[in-house]
Amino acid sequence: MKRLLILAAPLAVGLAACSQNAQNETADAANAIAADTEATTRNAVSDVDVATDRAFGSAERHIDNAGDHLDNAAAHADDRLDRAGDAISNGADRAADATGNALERAGRALKD
Repeated sequence: MKRLLILAAPLAVGLAACSQNAQNETADAANAIAADTEATTRNAVSDVDVATDRAFGSAERHIDNAGDHLDNAAAHADDRLDRAGDAISNGADRAADATGNALERAGRALKD
């Protein structure tokens, strides 16, 4: 039995050393995985931040462009309303002149 213990003792020491070595390697691997996970998360957050900034910038440009189009449309509508108002005013002036001329002719015809 003593011989078996003497032979088993170096084997047990070797297994214990392997076990500690395996634990160290496992801890190193876990630390590497944690570092990789942290770096990946950092990169993902950065990518999301950049994408968000781009999306907001694009939305802002689209809103600005829409506002510009609305301003232009309002200006064109205002111009058209001014021209329509001028045309109505000119038409009313011509109608009044024509009516006045017709009344003058009618008055002269009655006089003669």
